[in-house]
Amino acid sequence: MDVHSFASLAQVRILLIPVGSIASPTFESYAAEIRSFEQIRLGDITADSKDERARFMPNPLSTGHLHLSYPTHPPPATHTPLSLLRPSHFPLAVIGIATCSRTDSLNNIRAKFNAALLDIFPGGDMYPLARSCFVFEDNDANTNLDAGDDISLVVIPSMLGNKKLYIGTKLADLCSHILGEFGALVQTLESPQGNEYLNARSCLSCHPYSLPPLPSHNSQPEISRPFSLSPAPPMKRTSSIPSRQSTLGLPPAAKKRSSGIGVASSPGRLFKVFGDFFLLAGRTADADIWYNEALQVFKTMPDPPWNASALEGLATIAVVDAWSAGQGLQTSMNTVSTKVPWADTADKLTQAIALYSKQPSYDADEFYPLLSYLYTRAVIRHTSLLFALWSAKGWGPLAFSAMLHPGPSPYLPPTLAHSDAGSTQHLERLSLLSGISRTALSSSLAQVHGPWLLHLGARERIAVLETTASIYGSIGYKRKQAYILLCGREEDAMPAMNGLNSALPTPDGDGVLRRPSRGDVGVRQSESSEGNEGLLRVLKHVCKVFGIDLEAVKILEASSPRASQLLQKVAPTIGDIDQDSLAHYQEPYGWPELQVGVLREAVAVAKALPDYPAVAQFSLSCLKTLQNILDPGDQYYLYNTSASALVTAQRRGEHKVVEYWSGRPALSITAVQLPLMKLPMEKPISALQLRASDVAPILTGATDPFLYNPRRATGAQGRTLIVQNEAVEFILILQNPFVFDLELQSVSLSTSGDPCRSFHRLVLSGKGAEPGMLTVRGCIVQAPGGAPCEFVIPLPSEEQEERLSRKRSALACESGRFKHPGLACRPWTKSARNSSPVQLLEFKVVPELPLMRIRRTSVMHGALMLYEGERSVIRLTLENVSHLPVDFVRLAFDDSTVAFAQQALSEGEMSPLFSWNKDELQAVAPGQKTTLNVVSYGKAGCTEGTIHISYAYVHRQKEGDAQPDVFHTRQLSYPVLVTVYQMLECSSMDILPFPAYVPPPTTSRRQARANMCIDDESGDGWCLFSVEVRNSYGQPFEVFFDRVQEGAPPATSSVTISPGSTSRIVIPLKRLLLPADLLAQPIPTLSDRQFVVNKEKLAAEQQRLQRELFWYREELFKCICGRWKESGGTRDGELSLRQQRLTKSALDVLRLEETDVYLSLYTHDDDGNEHVVPKRAGIFYPPANEFVNLRCRVKNLTATSFSCTLDLGLPSTDDFIHDGVTTGIPLGELGPGEDGEVDMGVCFLARGRFEITAQARVFGGDESRPGTQRLTALVRESGP
Repeated sequence: MDVHSFASLAQVRILLIPVGSIASPTFESYAAEIRSFEQIRLGDITADSKDERARFMPNPLSTGHLHLSYPTHPPPATHTPLSLLRPSHFPLAVIGIATCSRTDSLNNIRAKFNAALLDIFPGGDMYPLARSCFVFEDNDANTNLDAGDDISLVVIPSMLGNKKLYIGTKLADLCSHILGEFGALVQTLESPQGNEYLNARSCLSCHPYSLPPLPSHNSQPEISRPFSLSPAPPMKRTSSIPSRQSTLGLPPAAKKRSSGIGVASSPGRLFKVFGDFFLLAGRTADADIWYNEALQVFKTMPDPPWNASALEGLATIAVVDAWSAGQGLQTSMNTVSTKVPWADTADKLTQAIALYSKQPSYDADEFYPLLSYLYTRAVIRHTSLLFALWSAKGWGPLAFSAMLHPGPSPYLPPTLAHSDAGSTQHLERLSLLSGISRTALSSSLAQVHGPWLLHLGARERIAVLETTASIYGSIGYKRKQAYILLCGREEDAMPAMNGLNSALPTPDGDGVLRRPSRGDVGVRQSESSEGNEGLLRVLKHVCKVFGIDLEAVKILEASSPRASQLLQKVAPTIGDIDQDSLAHYQEPYGWPELQVGVLREAVAVAKALPDYPAVAQFSLSCLKTLQNILDPGDQYYLYNTSASALVTAQRRGEHKVVEYWSGRPALSITAVQLPLMKLPMEKPISALQLRASDVAPILTGATDPFLYNPRRATGAQGRTLIVQNEAVEFILILQNPFVFDLELQSVSLSTSGDPCRSFHRLVLSGKGAEPGMLTVRGCIVQAPGGAPCEFVIPLPSEEQEERLSRKRSALACESGRFKHPGLACRPWTKSARNSSPVQLLEFKVVPELPLMRIRRTSVMHGALMLYEGERSVIRLTLENVSHLPVDFVRLAFDDSTVAFAQQALSEGEMSPLFSWNKDELQAVAPGQKTTLNVVSYGKAGCTEGTIHISYAYVHRQKEGDAQPDVFHTRQLSYPVLVTVYQMLECSSMDILPFPAYVPPPTTSRRQARANMCIDDESGDGWCLFSVEVRNSYGQPFEVFFDRVQEGAPPATSSVTISPGSTSRIVIPLKRLLLPADLLAQPIPTLSDRQFVVNKEKLAAEQQRLQRELFWYREELFKCICGRWKESGGTRDGELSLRQQRLTKSALDVLRLEETDVYLSLYTHDDDGNEHVVPKRAGIFYPPANEFVNLRCRVKNLTATSFSCTLDLGLPSTDDFIHDGVTTGIPLGELGPGEDGEVDMGVCFLARGRFEITAQARVFGGDESRPGTQRLTALVRESGP
């Protein structure tokens, strides 16, 4: 298309045409080299003529420039009447571009060049004034380069060094020839016959004329009725148009004006032609003089078109002079005048527009299109001036360059070429800096639209609309740009109703003007779809401005890489998921009625081309984006239209598919939970090395110090274990938002990581083919005739739901309350999305695992009936039903009494209902069976229990030397209903001091001690354990309590308890002394995983007492074991004491002091030998009135050393005397197990009973727990 440059009046047009069989890329390459010469200095143009041809030649010292432009298409023949009014509109020279090779000759190239000229300019038109053919030699050419005397051929050798300089020289010679032809042409026009021709009617007479009135609906077309322009039939050239041969040919006398103006006609037009030629010749000063002379003449003899053209020339001179002088913004603005620098130029163009718009009166309407063309060009020239100043931020060199040499993109200057150029802030900043508002630009450009467009030919109309739409788009008026692009549909049908011709007449071969009739058949010389594609691109852009995205559904080749890229696993983001989820809540953009109307027009245009893939794309895109505003009828129509279009396209051999279009059909996807017997579990490899205290590490897994770990819970929710080559099922929920039945051709899983073979079922299933990570991204849906589309479904989380809820609330709050300015509210121009990754459903594919089942059991009907504490054996038979062997079996148990406690216990048990012997482990080959024996235990309150059997194939062949950190097991669970009968109840547990009574006379001391189950003579260091047992069952039971204590012989106490009776059982127990480090340990909770903080801060003494009560109770239960046996039967069991409490008084009896104090009396004979005072039943019998030695021995019973003192409590009567101090007697430091002795002389002076006590106190120890001992002495007159 033609570029409407502002300074086109000062540019010499040189038409570039291809000659011969030159390739298009080669032609464009050489044409680009020629187009690089945008101007030529006047000093470089040779002026060798001395006659009239030298009139427009530059002076030798001229400093101006000759501006050039290089179109590739000539103007239409209908513009020939403008050849003198607008000489810059026509090609003043022609340059043919040809290449020569070994097979080409210059004569052949010359003939082709002349034939091309004759085809373009038949009959010898006035223009071009000069011609030349540039012949570029190929690299491998071997042609005679001698062109002879023919100067029209310019041969450019391939070996030429400075080729650009040579081309510039030849262009200067060509321009010199053009300027010489200007002089010859003017010389002809100055003659009386030439003056008559110049003022002929064919050059737009000065008679008043007017345009016929048009209906009001043409000047103000309704925006709600989209219409488009159709190209007018081309006009053929006729021989009646004046043409220039060797001299200027004149029209016949029949073409004279009706006024009969002859030699005495007004010279205004001639002066104006002088001004045009001088402007083209780069002599702006002379052009200004002639233009002003012409304007003076036009004041007395009005000639509006020529007057307006002269004003346009003066406006162009101002810009050319400013460009030549290199005036900048500062220089131009710092003037004395307060007017803006471009005010005079804009005023001249405004006057020219007003003159063109005056109403002429012609006898015929053949010049209406030419006048309309001049008017629209004047409006665009005025708008181009304002646009160049606006985009260049004011009057300056950048604006001058844009007006003189706009380049291939005249409406995309550097200030609008960056990414943020379309923002409102940037556009308003340009208006503020330039002083020209976008409203002024729009108002100026709006003058071009109206009845003037109806008189333009198809080519001119499209060029004007293209320029208008480009300017509107550059200044940010997207809706006006879309409206201009839609213009043409109604204007095609308007001329027949207005009385105007629908198209310009075209002459046939006989020179008779005829009009094309409807239904004529044309022959397309070449098949090309570029026109249809260009029309569709314009249509898509227009619809996008109105809020309709016709490319929301892409068209793809069935075998193209793009179709396969749709299924490439790209990491989804939170923004993608949120946009799909919130699409229904987005505020709609645009007017629904207008959108539906434009939508129907778009589908109709695609059908009329016809382009069936585009019909399907448009229909499905509208269904996808405009579902909320389409009524059911439109939805049915678009769906049926798209389906039929896809079928037709495939029938015609179109291998194209469309993307999935029905929104987001998949709402959620969840994995069906595997059966418990097939569920794999991951265990650390360290669990294979079991310790004696480890009961169920396979079941409980790794230890976590917290009862609730949110990170571990999240990981468990997002990642599940599945087994290689075993099917996993998924439940997919789909939705259909349309009124018609939505047909889906296929639905499959979308996974990443390890491959997964899926099946097309409503409940999707797949198999992990290889071990590793498997991520379920969502599903892949394919509609009939479309490409498969992946829908990513994130893992639902509270955070995601909360975020979506906030966004929905914000959208609902903003809906209807805020209006976004302009096009900023279009959905595809919103802010950037959140690029954070989303959490997907993940699986860990583990190697194949064996599968076992429980073949049979010894439990009838899955129920057990036990006495409390009774043990019974359950036999389980397992069968391996897989092709893999089982070499690892572990059992774990659960029951109703410890269901919650077992989850917290680190050791995994608390008096479990079941137990088993780990030595029974054995391998199970494929298809084989094995039997396990499980011991059940009757627990009070237990109603049910479960046997968990974990098994795996651990010792398998491994690839590589890497040792895995984990292994995987499966688990079988066997539930058992349990009924436990409680028959014996323990109560009133107590610890009593050991009695120091005298055995019966008939019983020896040894036998008495044996009956009491003690092994020393005294009762010191012993206590009595007692408990009451009640039989609440209907039959008698034998109850046994066994003493198993270190340092004491085993002992058993038994009793038979009748139904309903209660018995107390007593058994001696050796007193206990626990080490201090054990007593310092805190009381363990149910689990070491939970950090416990005391709600009440207890005193240190109370905490110490609680610890002692707990640890001494635990040690007591280790020493005393209860059991029962059914009288007369075979059933037996254990009797638990765990419900009994240890009181503080019982603790004082059970706990042994830190020191052991022993008192004894000795006498000495005459030889100094010691003799023990007689003792019987713990009572000493010393003699009266004789001195005896009181010996106190203190022994350290602890595992640490300490120092202690001894305090003696002696009788305070006069009948007893002693030697030495009685309190604070130091014993020194005693090591573990060491003892210290203190001797003191005492004398009993009378008969009677005397009591002596001793207390050993430890420095830094517990003052409330001193070691004490009492000695009883009975003094008689004679010995015992």
